[in-house]
Amino acid sequence: MVNPIFSPVKQHRTSLKDLAAELGVSMATVSRALHGSHEVSQQMQERVKALAQARNYRPNPFAQSLRKEAPRIIGVIVPNLVTHYYASVLDGIEDYASRNGYSVFSANSHESHVLEERAVDNFFSLHVDGIIACLAQDTIDYTHYEMLAEADMPLVFFARTCLPDRFSQVVGNGDVAAYDATRHLLEGGARRIAFVGGPNHLDMVKRRKHGYLQALREERIPIDRGLVVCDRIDFDVARRATVALLQLPDRPDAILAFNDILTYAAFDAIKSLGLRIPEDVAIIGFTDGDNAAFVTPTLSAIMDQAHEQGVAACELLIRRIRGDRKIYRKIVPMILKYRESSEKKRKEKK
Repeated sequence: MVNPIFSPVKQHRTSLKDLAAELGVSMATVSRALHGSHEVSQQMQERVKALAQARNYRPNPFAQSLRKEAPRIIGVIVPNLVTHYYASVLDGIEDYASRNGYSVFSANSHESHVLEERAVDNFFSLHVDGIIACLAQDTIDYTHYEMLAEADMPLVFFARTCLPDRFSQVVGNGDVAAYDATRHLLEGGARRIAFVGGPNHLDMVKRRKHGYLQALREERIPIDRGLVVCDRIDFDVARRATVALLQLPDRPDAILAFNDILTYAAFDAIKSLGLRIPEDVAIIGFTDGDNAAFVTPTLSAIMDQAHEQGVAACELLIRRIRGDRKIYRKIVPMILKYRESSEKKRKEKK
């Protein structure tokens, strides 16, 4: 028999967010009330403290020690830390942060809105100086970021962004890059170019798809919606979608892929069907990794300049921390590297 005192079931620990939800106020109000801030009325302070006692609220001792030592900390939230792109962005953030006396804590949302929201809550509770974030692919509710705006927490988005009227953003010129890449495929003789993308609600997907469609319209190429596949950012999902495209009676003769995960999924799908790259199907992908130059055939790639995006995001955040309240939109230009996978005409002439 298990002694209930040592039950393995983890008890829920009351958080600032729990108290705020029950009182119908912001986390910032709860935090200020618990610290006796003059910005919160005496009546509200008493309500907050009474509820905190009733719910057995205990402050995070780690957060308290951080405030006591007063370090300068930036929190970073990324959707998938193991990819080359996000690792490079984080490297850029750390470089700029360290040069300016800040340390960096990172959190991986694993493309989950729930984990992203938890990371925001944790960073807020730790009283970090500011946050740099990239949205998880299933985030469509921005309440947790609106809370940060109300609490006057410095925040900068990069890559996948939201609330442009409230927070600064760092993005690539994905629309221009997708336009140029599509033009390159058209000039190589492709006429049925597929777009393999992520969820349609992401602003990054919208920008890149817009550039692709614009290039087709300018060349008066009919838009075939069956060649535009936007689904989860997942290798297996993208591979199955690409196989389905390539098994169409009138299959695509070229593919533009949204990011590195989808690019390599499409690349693998083409080869699995015994099709030749680029003779049967040309391909260009958005990817910041070095692997593009070492696959066979070498892969044409749209390089994000991820490290530079990280530096730019950190620079804007530190400006905000130091009092600059202007909302910025920084565009980091992408670099197109055309290699064997998209050189359709040249291959066919050999």
